[in-house]
Amino acid sequence: MKVLSIVGARPNFAKVAPVHRAFLTYPGIQSKIVHTGQHYDAAMSDVFFDQLDLPQPDYCLNIGTATATQQTADILLKFEPILNREQPDWVLVVGDVTSTFACALAAAQNGVRVAHVEAGLRSGDNGMPEERNRILTDALSNLLFVTEQAGVDNLLREGMAAHEIHFVGNVLIDSLVQYRQKANDLNPIRALGLLPEQYVLITMHRPSNVDTEAGLRRLLTLVETVANLRPVLFPVHPRTRASLHKFGLNAQLETMANVQLLEPQGYLEFLNLMEHAAVVITDSGGIQEETTYLQVPCLTFRESTERPVTIGLGTNELIPDLNPETVKGRVVEILAGRMKIGCIPPLWDGKAAGRIAKLLYDTEMHREDTKNHREKP
Repeated sequence: MKVLSIVGARPNFAKVAPVHRAFLTYPGIQSKIVHTGQHYDAAMSDVFFDQLDLPQPDYCLNIGTATATQQTADILLKFEPILNREQPDWVLVVGDVTSTFACALAAAQNGVRVAHVEAGLRSGDNGMPEERNRILTDALSNLLFVTEQAGVDNLLREGMAAHEIHFVGNVLIDSLVQYRQKANDLNPIRALGLLPEQYVLITMHRPSNVDTEAGLRRLLTLVETVANLRPVLFPVHPRTRASLHKFGLNAQLETMANVQLLEPQGYLEFLNLMEHAAVVITDSGGIQEETTYLQVPCLTFRESTERPVTIGLGTNELIPDLNPETVKGRVVEILAGRMKIGCIPPLWDGKAAGRIAKLLYDTEMHREDTKNHREKP
């Protein structure tokens, strides 16, 4: 069978890489990679192919920067000819970015079955574009691969067929397990002149936090407040950087004491920075999961999370009032040793990709067997 796996934005690469490798262990699976180009610069894309040992993509759509609506339309127009040319049995999509939904929609409209990795996650906030992408992609999918029990519960409540839902674990953790030692060998902390567990790592990129002047000013207050406690490392996402320039706030951030501003980091570099931080402050979904596995305290600057297992079992805590002073209070407590103790969630064992490959292969073989049986005279 032939599978087209979709990558488009930074979070996708570490999820597709282990699944692609798992597909290659089956002689009966032909695996090809399609890169939409949603994240198109080297810092957000090329470095991930290199560090995660991904082959160069078989197709690049080169959609570039635009609104989500424009990107969706561009992907639909550019992906459909590839579907017609390749005639795949499955399109595999991961996560919740624009590329995920757009490629799932194109596949479904062309009669190609869709497998969604990281299905069933729900924040309950329909104002988030990622939430809309998740819901729509799941509705279009034929197989739903879930990272945590809440995902199963959500899909069943929404009326999805139980036989299409599979709790397989978390492929993001597969990459973390495989590359953790390599990241430690790289040791970017030393080059930055820092010691393990003596700094705070901050990332922010969600529209609700960085697309308005009020949100950015709140973020700058947060960074300055935390920097009074510990050195701060702040890899600045391109979206955040663009907003800082738009509202004339970049100079204020650049002159803050005890803050090191970094370019977007490669997968290995960022993994190492996460593992050795005293605390991570973020609005990212994937970082909530990675810090839970690494057992690093994580404060999520959001009102809700689609990954409740990181709260229930993991080291993650929500800061629902989006108040820098609330963050400061928790950082002080964590630095004093009063941190949340978590555990690693079920099936986050580095073997999720193997389960996905087997389920997809077995599903296809069962379909072929059923088809052959019906065709017998």
